[in-house]
Amino acid sequence: MAAAKRLTQKDIAQLAGVSQATVSLVLNGAPAARSRIPAETRERVESVIRETGYVADPVARRMVKGLNRILGVFTYEPAFPSAQADFFTPFLFGIEEAAQELGYDLLLLTGAGQQRKLFGENARLRLADGCLILGRKFDNTELARLVAGDFPFVAVGRRDDAGGPVPYVGGDYAPATSALVERAKALGHRRIAYVGLCEGAESTVDRWYGFSRAVGEAELVTTSFAVGRPPDETLDVLTGAGASCVFFTELADAIRVEQAARARGLSVPGDLSIVVLGNHIRAEEPGRRFTSFAIPREAMARAATQMLVRRVEHDAPVEQLLLPCEPVEGDTIGPPNANKTKKTR
Repeated sequence: MAAAKRLTQKDIAQLAGVSQATVSLVLNGAPAARSRIPAETRERVESVIRETGYVADPVARRMVKGLNRILGVFTYEPAFPSAQADFFTPFLFGIEEAAQELGYDLLLLTGAGQQRKLFGENARLRLADGCLILGRKFDNTELARLVAGDFPFVAVGRRDDAGGPVPYVGGDYAPATSALVERAKALGHRRIAYVGLCEGAESTVDRWYGFSRAVGEAELVTTSFAVGRPPDETLDVLTGAGASCVFFTELADAIRVEQAARARGLSVPGDLSIVVLGNHIRAEEPGRRFTSFAIPREAMARAATQMLVRRVEHDAPVEQLLLPCEPVEGDTIGPPNANKTKKTR
């Protein structure tokens, strides 16, 4: 049956009674299609395309400098399992919203094989006009390859140079972290602790930089560059050091330590103030709201999508944008308890 045959531009041209070159101009939306092709002819071609359900071959369209109006989305970690949902969901919302406004479809790229790779034998990267890349930690080799190439891309999250500047939209974590440290100091905290990583992903480094530069005359009584350790062990270290305020990079650690503190009869924030460096959209919080700052994930994703389209459509130069992280008031920080001298185990 004729319906089983894949339609070509030649078929569309014959059905519309025009040349194949005319069909190509209409499909690619080239300026010449508006200036050289009569509106009646263009409408006839578009009508045949709608009626037949014809889909242009994306590789062929790229060869004639056309756009598929498809943006790729690649994540270095699985985007859908519940363990990652808090991290990726608002980014995907923002990307979808901006893509719809700009008239682009989205292609989710999962890579090939067990290791998630942007480049690989089965990668479909070139089906898209450009790609948005997300992940807590990027593959630096792949990032350098992107920077050296001509394929438009934008990273969601700040990225260090990779053989050249990386286009990105990120959260401005360093000043947001510094502001929270300054607030703790203004309340009278002088014995401050930090629980979280200090190296690795750029967002982690930015938090540590913002924290360490703001501590100033206060005493950093203990640091733990590990996450996910047993909460009672962490609490022992904190109370043993006499910390009055602790900064966590991971909400999950803060939740467990807060619960352990309550189980020991300690008051938060009376005996121990807790600050979390970044919010999550779904927090299993034990009846309280942690003092933190809001990461503008949806806004980052929208801005990154808009930036990518500028690169795709206008060959825009590399842009790097950091969006402010607004403070979240919370109820886990207060003045230190001056009368607390007992070290609790």
